[in-house]
Order: sequence, then C-alpha cells, then structure tokens
Amino acid sequence: MTAEPRTPTVLRRDGVAVITTSGADGLPCVLHWGADLGPLEAADVDALEQATSRQTPPGTLDAAWRLPLVPQESDGWAGRPGLTVVRDGRPVHPRWSVTAVEQDGPATLRVTADDAAAGLTLRTHLEIGAGGLVLLGHELTNDGPGPADVELLEATLPVPRAAGRLTQFTGRWTREKHPVTTAMPPGSTTRTSRRGRGGHDAPWVTIASTGAPRNRSGEAWAVHLAWSADVVHRLDRMTEHPTLLGAGEHLRPGEVRLAPGESYATPTAFFAWSDRGLDGISDRFHTWLRARPGHPRTPRPLVLNTWEAVYFDHDPARLAALARRAAEVGVERFVLDDGWFRARRDDTRGLGDWEVDTDVWPDGLEPLAELVHGLGMQLGLWFEPEMVNLDSDLARAHPGWILSNPAAVPSPDGLSFRTQYVLDLAHPDAFEHVRSRMSHLVRSLGIDFIKWDHNRDLVEPVHDGAPGTHVQTLAAYRLLDVLRAEHPGLEIESCSSGGARTDLGILARTDRVWASDSNDPVERQDIQRWTELVLPPELVGAHVGPSPAHSSGRATDLSFRAATSLAGSAGFEWDILACTPEETTAITAFGALYRELRGLLHTGTVVHPDVLDPALRVRGVVAPDRREAVFTIATVAAPAEALVERVRLDGLDPDLTYTVRVRDEAGPARWGWITPGWIGDGPVTLPGRVLAGVGLQPPTLWPVQALVLHLVAEPVAEPVTGPAR
Repeated sequence: MTAEPRTPTVLRRDGVAVITTSGADGLPCVLHWGADLGPLEAADVDALEQATSRQTPPGTLDAAWRLPLVPQESDGWAGRPGLTVVRDGRPVHPRWSVTAVEQDGPATLRVTADDAAAGLTLRTHLEIGAGGLVLLGHELTNDGPGPADVELLEATLPVPRAAGRLTQFTGRWTREKHPVTTAMPPGSTTRTSRRGRGGHDAPWVTIASTGAPRNRSGEAWAVHLAWSADVVHRLDRMTEHPTLLGAGEHLRPGEVRLAPGESYATPTAFFAWSDRGLDGISDRFHTWLRARPGHPRTPRPLVLNTWEAVYFDHDPARLAALARRAAEVGVERFVLDDGWFRARRDDTRGLGDWEVDTDVWPDGLEPLAELVHGLGMQLGLWFEPEMVNLDSDLARAHPGWILSNPAAVPSPDGLSFRTQYVLDLAHPDAFEHVRSRMSHLVRSLGIDFIKWDHNRDLVEPVHDGAPGTHVQTLAAYRLLDVLRAEHPGLEIESCSSGGARTDLGILARTDRVWASDSNDPVERQDIQRWTELVLPPELVGAHVGPSPAHSSGRATDLSFRAATSLAGSAGFEWDILACTPEETTAITAFGALYRELRGLLHTGTVVHPDVLDPALRVRGVVAPDRREAVFTIATVAAPAEALVERVRLDGLDPDLTYTVRVRDEAGPARWGWITPGWIGDGPVTLPGRVLAGVGLQPPTLWPVQALVLHLVAEPVAEPVTGPAR
C-alpha cells in the first residue's frame, strides 16, 4: 500500500513542539507532540515519519496506524469516534478533503476540510500557547439542505504507549478534586459529567504518565476542557493504534441541531506535556493563564466574606461593626453574602427577585456601601443569578422561565436543592430581568466584586422542548460578558457550592474561584494543591475560617489555618468580632504578612517537593528571578516517624545563597515540640544547591502543624578590582 505524499508542519513554542503530517486529502495526523526536537527540515520530518511508521499488523484492518485529528471508522479506528453527526435519522460518514492549511506564525495551525456530499465543513484550530500549552478546538458547519444533529465532536491527541498510568479526579462537596491513579485501562474509556456544571466530582484533568505521577520528575500528558457544564474526558488504548487522550462537551440527543448554515464550535481542549512531573504540567497552565490580557494584575485584596460570620442573620448595625473591625485588621474587600434580598431569611425563598429586603435593611444597602468604601475597602455582593426559588415574585409571575421538565415543576417529583430551581437564562426576558437587576445594584452601590454562586445541578434541563444545558451555559457566559462590559473593573468570583465550577471556560470571564465550601485547613491542603494543578494561586480563594470548622467540626490552631490560606488569594470567612484580643492581634499580623508576600506568592513558580511520608505536605513559591521564595511545611496527620524526613527546597538558584527564617506572625506553631530555636538560634544561610540537594531537617511535628519559611537571597558580592592604572 503506497503512502500518499505528506506535507509536514512543525509548530514550536516554549520548549514544546507539535509535528503534523497531511496529504492532499484527509485531515492532518499528529506525528509528535511533546519536547521541542530542535530545528527540523522537511526531509527530517519525512525521515522521522518513516522511522516511526510500520505496516498494519496481521489481524487488523488494512488502515494506517497513525490517526487524524478527528478519528473516525473510515480511518480503521475502532475506538470512540472523534465526530458523530446524524442527518434525517441516519449517521453521516464524512470523507474529508482539506481545502486550506494556514500556519499563522511558528505556533498556530488552521485547517479547513469539507465533504460536499455530506454537506459538512470542519475547521480545526491547533496552537501552542504561552508556556507550551497546546490548545485544540474544532468548528463544524452544516452546509447541507436540512438540519444536522451533532452528537459528539471531541479533541484528541496521541500519547506514547509508554504512558502506563492514568490519573483522574473525583470528589464530593467539601472534598473536591481528589486524584485517583490506576493502571492504564485497555480499550475505550470515558469519564462523563452530567450535572449541568462540572460538579464536585468533575473529571477536571486527566493525566497519562510513565509510572506513577510524581511532582518533580517523570513524563506526563494532561488534558483539561474549558467548559463549565457537561463534559467527557476520554482515553482510547486500542491494540493497533497510539493511545488517544482527549475531551469534549457531553451532548445529549438533540441538544445541538444545526440548521443549514449554522455552526457548532467545541470548547477549547488544553493539552499539557511535561518531562518535569506534575509541577511541569502546572507551570504550563500557570504561564498561559498569566499571559492572558485580562489576567488579574493588581494585588489580590485581603477579603472578608460574611457567610460564616452571620449566615442569614443580617443586622445592619452588626454588619457595620464587622466592616469596621475588618478594616482595622487590614481587610481590603468586604463581601456581603447571601441574605440581603427580599424574604431571604433562610434558603427557601427569594432567589430571582434581587431586591434589597427593606424589612432588614430599611435604609437599603447604601449606608453599608458608603461605610465600606469610606473605610478604604472594596465592596462585594453575593448573587446566584442562574437560580430561582418557587417562593419568589419571579417564579410566581413567570413559571415558564424555569429550566426544567415541565412535568417535574412544581410537581413533588421535581428534584430541588435547598428548594431552588434553575432559571432559564436562554429565555431572553429572563436574561434581561437578571441583567437589569444586577446591573442596577452594581451601579447604584458602586459594587467592586460579585460572588457568583451556582449551588445545584441541572436536572432534566429542557429549553424549548430540547435539552438545555448547552444553551444555558452559553447564556450564563453571555451574562458574565455583558456585566463585565457594562461595568469595567468589576471583578467576579466563580463559586459553585464550593469548587464545582472552576474550569478555564468560566475563568475566561471571572477573576478567581472559590475552591471549596470547606474552610477546614486539613481538607484545604489537598483541595488547594489539586486546584492549583491548573490554576495559579492568585485565582484560588483561600480563607481563614473559625475553629472548629463549620464543614467538618475539626478544631485547628490559627497558625495552621493562616499558613494554609497563604496558598491562595487570602481572606477570612469568620466572625472576627468574636475573636479574642490575642486572635485579633494574630490575624492583623497575618494580614500584614499576606500583603507583604503576595507579590511573590501570586507571580512565582509553584513547586511541590516530593516527600515519602503521606502525612507531609510541602509547597513552595519561587520568585521569577529566584531571589526569594516561600515554603510551607505542614502535616495533615501524625508523621510516620519521630524523625521527619529532610525536606528539599526545590526550584532555587543553586548559585545563590539564601537566608531562611520562620514567619510566624499569625501565631507561632510552638505547641507540641516546636521551639523558637528550631533553626539554630535564628535564621540560617545556605547555598541553593544545598537547600535543594540536601534539604532542611524539620523539627518533630505534631499532626496539623505548619511552618512558613521565607527565603531571601543574599546580595551578590561585587568583584574586587584594583585601582585603575
């Protein structure tokens, strides 16, 4: 079987290359993606293809083993197809002819292909973004005379067969993003979310690795989908083809029906390759996110959110006192959470009306807004724009605006959560109702920040007789975009009963996420670690809560809670009016420490030194110039041995000398065996090569303790020169 002549394309950026080959007909095939192989001529790529190709093995179809960007049965592919389209109730099997290949600079490829007989055009965008992150998306246009149903269209890239381990994520409320690593399963497997949002058990990221994944070493290939609703993460390990890793939007039957001339664009799939373990994956995502034009670049303010301080018990005098105390301890953003709008004395009423409750706030929210701004703080306000209670003026006036199976609401068979339902934002009048109410409040109160919540799954979401998750998600995106355009400078947090909606789709329109409704710092250690696998710490809300934690009942020392909060965009979720004088002094000092260090914490490279003891958590942030770093050594349980293993402080410049000191402004962790003289009689000074190669010996740690280490490089000595002659 004679191979068709192929035209190679080499994309490269930031240490990553993608090499594709394509013929006159058919979609491009990826020959390699991963390490940049250096300068390659066309002849080199031809030779590479020849050197890595083989004949079809016995017992399989007479088809090439290498797969195109959208694999189908016509390619001899027995795994999950990359595209499924139905027209007039019959499947369509396109035979693509490439009509245009455009390479826009060294790192972007656009391919257009069509099948006139099938009445379809496919446009593919492949790009290596900042940091070496690979972006892949498709757009399908119906050129035929009648409607066409898109059942699936997904992005895939091949990974080597040496990748023998698979890491996926699961979780639950207050325990989001829990990794599970297994042997690579054979055949085609999928992880699907059908919650109308990502969910606490969202696939989040799927990682193929050579051996069990490590933080600082080993090869890994990962995929994340920038979509805030139903998703599919897929892995195809077929016997005669390369392993495929991919993701796409999960579409229900009839959800995307294209009329003639209409198009469906997939969410962007982000692929990351690393030969430096999981930290290498994170570094690519963090670099790409920080390079975005809209990435937050002002200092991330210290926040106080009122939820765990007052819940629904809104009293203007008490909240004014809380605002004054917040300003005294250094808070920069005061956020009024749920309970401010009409009839909202519990979670059963009022969602959707968005009118200030004058029974509780007889003078409106204006006095609080003036006080907060007068104290030099930003004002934030909580909304749940995509939801509605049946006990609301909105639902009574417009029951048809509820996104649901009409047979289920208000039937007792209709499932609710906190007695709330979903508002159909794809309905133009419902959209305008919410937009106008929110926009009015933002403008009249001078709101600087919205905490945007989304507390329930979408169950039987029916819009105009068809599945409605897709159009609902696009409408929510549009509402976010419109509000941001109407109010430049407005910042928004994505909260979804914690971390159930933290993907790059929502973060294209928001400024941070709420990682979890759990402020238990033991749980938060891991929740935040795996959230920052993709998101840099400045995008992850991390607050100091009360003790015992409301979500778990676990009591913890303030120093441990404060150290854990330093790992993100910090704040308080706590009635700080009830703090003792000692606690008030400690949280004031913590606020000052956060403001001092956030320029480093929110711009540096995040590192996770590998440790053996499962009770240990070690995390660092190293400045871009590597002249400063902050490391946290923490325990979440009793260490396995009395002599804790040495901790290597990775990521430092081996040729610089660092002074290391403990930062214990939020209360020294001196209970247990830790004493002020842990590092000798004070700070120690060591070369970076020693701190990374030998490490530091932590003191004997009790369960749930943390040490915050601050490293600053010594000035480089000027060379001594003799007098000029």
